[in-house]
Amino acid sequence: MGQRFILASASPRRIQLLRQIQIEAEVIPSHIEESVHGLGPKETVMTLSRQKAADVAARQGEGAVVIGADTVVAIEDKILGKPSDKKEAAAMLALLAGETHQVYTGVTVLPPHGESSLTFCERTDVTVYPMTEDEIVAYVDSGEPMDKAGAYGIQGRFAAHIQKIQGDYNNVVGLPVGRLYQELKAMGVLVPQEVL
Repeated sequence: MGQRFILASASPRRIQLLRQIQIEAEVIPSHIEESVHGLGPKETVMTLSRQKAADVAARQGEGAVVIGADTVVAIEDKILGKPSDKKEAAAMLALLAGETHQVYTGVTVLPPHGESSLTFCERTDVTVYPMTEDEIVAYVDSGEPMDKAGAYGIQGRFAAHIQKIQGDYNNVVGLPVGRLYQELKAMGVLVPQEVL
């Protein structure tokens, strides 16, 4: 029986990314109120990832590795959350178009038996091509931006507007799985299987 993993998030993108690195995690979403005030983007995602992981770990008891994650999009340190409506989504996209912004993902790993936890943050710089008003309206009307931080999904049709990425692509999708895999290995909670 291998190590039990719990993902404290219902994000289908994060589940898929964990599967990509051969981690099958149970999904138990956190119920915390995601409100952090007065912190920069990096501190915000690290704090929220810790809160999410701790919330789920408290309900699950010991024996599982709990992974909490939070992603924000920021431009000039201003955090862009999930848009509340189409108008807000269009305003966010107008802000990002033709500019370089940052995507921060905070990740917390709580080991199975109360050993020292780990929290880290990964940053990726994303440059968006200039967009016409029609392109913004068409993208908003697709519905894709509505449940995503910064009003876009890089793995969807918004790929047409991405000029350049500096850093981890998977981080923009929602989980820097390369770094996570290495950290899990270093913590001794993941024993890499030999590839046959």
